[in-house]
Amino acid sequence: MFDIAGFYEARSVDDAVRALSEDENAELINGGTDVLIRVRAGKDAGRALVSVKNIPEIKGVKLLPDESIWIGAGTSFTHITNDPLIMEHLPMLGEAVDMVGGPQIRNMGTMGGNLCNGATSADSAASAVSLNTELLLTGPEGERRISIHDFYTGPGRTVRRREEVCTGFLIRKEDYEGWTGKYIKYGKRRAMEIATLGCAVRVKLNGDRSRIEEARLAYGVAAPTPIRCRKAEEKLKNRSLSDPGLLSDFSETALTEVNPRSSWRASREFRMQLISELAKRALSEAVKLSGGEIHA
Repeated sequence: MFDIAGFYEARSVDDAVRALSEDENAELINGGTDVLIRVRAGKDAGRALVSVKNIPEIKGVKLLPDESIWIGAGTSFTHITNDPLIMEHLPMLGEAVDMVGGPQIRNMGTMGGNLCNGATSADSAASAVSLNTELLLTGPEGERRISIHDFYTGPGRTVRRREEVCTGFLIRKEDYEGWTGKYIKYGKRRAMEIATLGCAVRVKLNGDRSRIEEARLAYGVAAPTPIRCRKAEEKLKNRSLSDPGLLSDFSETALTEVNPRSSWRASREFRMQLISELAKRALSEAVKLSGGEIHA
């Protein structure tokens, strides 16, 4: 049995916001793959739960009139991975969320929960950061949009207020069109594992696939929050794929921007090694997916 004070099934986003506002002891639950673990561990014991699991308006994937892609916060990982729009335009994100837990977790867990719990190890986080994702939050004062770069405030902490519901995510056309990407997760096991480190690299090549026009590099577990390594990205702007210093400049600059910690999963020193190596591997794979090849 779980130690909860009550359970309310919200009928809509507005209904969920109302229920959260009326009970300061209440918190949101969707798939429950994180919340129920905290309840069982005693961290959130005695709280009331407001469920948004069965609200249709926060589920699915849509192409909007401006060609931004909207992903409902209540959309399961399994749905995201297999959605035609994701497979066509955002395959890196689909592959990343397919690394979460096992099939049962992916069928229940959602991208909304994965990002809103604030964990730097969230498998969707590095990809979402590299895509300049915007989060849509609805609360008593209405809806607000937050860039993912402004969303995290510390380990397990975000700017989302307790009475706010994350309804979805927006990825703009300019952040996916012409780009390819690769997410690499390192863990002690190949599956059912929390990331020791996650690395997402996205690239946009020139017309003849000989030069990198732009690149993005994001990590999970390389700092207290998911981060983007903008100095490393600048090192790749307009660089030839035959440049002998391409990979080393990229990975070595990334090392100056991160701040991993030692934990029971890995030491800081080992994570620093992973940060360098995964940057090079993910960049090479992202370039291949775009039809190029690094000869450095």
